[in-house]
Amino acid sequence: MSKGNTQTTLNTSTGGKDSSAKRPSQAPLAVHPGLGRPDCPLCHGIGYLREDLPPDHPHFGRVVPCACLQGRLQTRLSEKLHRLSRLQQLDHLTFESFNPQGRINYGPEQIDSLRRAFNQAKNFADQREGWLLLQGGYGSGKTHLAAAIANATVGLGIPTLYLTVPDLLDWLRASYSDEQVDFETRFGEIRGVTLLVMDDFGTQSATSWAQEKLFQILNYRYVNRLPTVVTTNLVLEEIEGRLGSRLSDPELVTMVKINAPDFRQPMEESGASSLSSLEHHRRQTFGTFSLREDENLAPDDRRNLQGAFEVAQRFAESPTGWLVLLGTYGCGKTHLAAAIANFRDSEGFPPLFVVVPDLLDHLRGTFNPASLVRYDQRFEEVRSVGLLVFDDLGTQNMTPWVREKLYQIFNHRYNAELPTVITTSSTLEEIDPRIRARMLDSRLCTVFAITTPAYLGGSRSGRRGAQKGPSGRKVAGRAR
Repeated sequence: MSKGNTQTTLNTSTGGKDSSAKRPSQAPLAVHPGLGRPDCPLCHGIGYLREDLPPDHPHFGRVVPCACLQGRLQTRLSEKLHRLSRLQQLDHLTFESFNPQGRINYGPEQIDSLRRAFNQAKNFADQREGWLLLQGGYGSGKTHLAAAIANATVGLGIPTLYLTVPDLLDWLRASYSDEQVDFETRFGEIRGVTLLVMDDFGTQSATSWAQEKLFQILNYRYVNRLPTVVTTNLVLEEIEGRLGSRLSDPELVTMVKINAPDFRQPMEESGASSLSSLEHHRRQTFGTFSLREDENLAPDDRRNLQGAFEVAQRFAESPTGWLVLLGTYGCGKTHLAAAIANFRDSEGFPPLFVVVPDLLDHLRGTFNPASLVRYDQRFEEVRSVGLLVFDDLGTQNMTPWVREKLYQIFNHRYNAELPTVITTSSTLEEIDPRIRARMLDSRLCTVFAITTPAYLGGSRSGRRGAQKGPSGRKVAGRAR
């Protein structure tokens, strides 16, 4: 027996030929079901070969498909994966049907994120190298782009499996009772497919079995550098450690964050969410904020109010991290928070301005069977919006459910370092310790206590002079 990786046919009545035999004709020939080409000089129509290897080789005796059969097997596999992916239901989700401009009222930041995601997805579909991680809220376009990649590669004849992660796990579980395919075969098909698209990563039941199977799939593809697309509405810190470490490798993974809102939800003309109450605070701008120069304020209070005004201006110009405004009722904290929101909105970056008790009512309202909005969509909108202004934290009825929901929102925004403005009349000691710990992180959060007493009204003739707004222009101010 000669050494090397050449192939010989299985023993047949027609006699064996070695790998030096004349190459088969490239003309298309009829193929018997499950067999190779009848006139193939290598396998003589059997379709399979045994590699010519020494007896001590680990692959000695293993049967492999002949080249004349591989094309047919590849086609069968592609057709099977296409059926399992149910891509026929998503064949309308293509790059041509995706609008990278978003809605007409989207801000520049939202449009930029959509364009960036579209370009990265298009490039991945063309190159199919490494991994692509698409992050964003519900309805932001992640699934459309993931399906567009899958549809494009299927069109090229590349074996592609597209599944939501819960469906993928259900498909694996079903193999335990499937008489036609065993678990190991199905598991091997998933982890070794040429291109795997895993949609809605993080929505699966987080059982130990599910976590272990997902790790095995991702780790196999990570080690073998197999092209993979993952979409999720989670930040990496919320993903189980082993899975998160694979998804965060910059040498393999391209991470793209989509900041667009849910396109299925109604928006105001300004581009703000229907959940936002900013329309009720349109008159509360930096130009209309009073430094109360007509009042007999103590020098320390006057300096304190000026400091709060300047801190809010700086945040509006470049919203980074968190800004917490503490103070008694009527001290001006809501006005400053609304001024920040109004300025960002005027710059084309729609924020979400919401009073905490109202937000909780909106979340509870989604449990009504007649609600047009699902709870998970509403919750995701709040926790992932580009700029969240949370007014009147501490005025809500603090039930265990409320405490948990608020913590989940704050924790997500803390991990993702999303710009957030919080106003509260509570002291830090009165706030949930878990939320307070995040507020006290000076790396991320600025806490400003407004010590000026509540505004009780004053003479209009005593209103302050012109003040510079965040844009640098001078605007006339008046009492709140």
